[in-house]
Amino acid sequence: MSGEELFDAGLRDAAGLDRLIHEPARMVIVTILSTVEKADFLFLLNNSGLTKGNLSAHLARLEAAGYVTIEKTYRGKVPQTLVSLTDTGRSAFEIYRKQLTAFINHLSE
Repeated sequence: MSGEELFDAGLRDAAGLDRLIHEPARMVIVTILSTVEKADFLFLLNNSGLTKGNLSAHLARLEAAGYVTIEKTYRGKVPQTLVSLTDTGRSAFEIYRKQLTAFINHLSE
């Protein structure tokens, strides 16, 4: 296979990635959530490096897609927002992870 054919095949592979998860900030959020059962907003804020507004906007996009659930609760008198991946979100992330790994492996051939 020529270099051009490899490049074209790589672009086709990359085009098949879940664009919702592939956006860097959302990929960070989903990656963090894939390692825990639930995370509170401040944990995600501190570990993602995003601003409050940016994190909120990305969580809203993930929630609209059915990838995360957002639960508003209280810890004592302090509001707490808990976020978790749905089964759909976990499945989508697993597929995304496998596709991205295959894409990277394909490029190194």
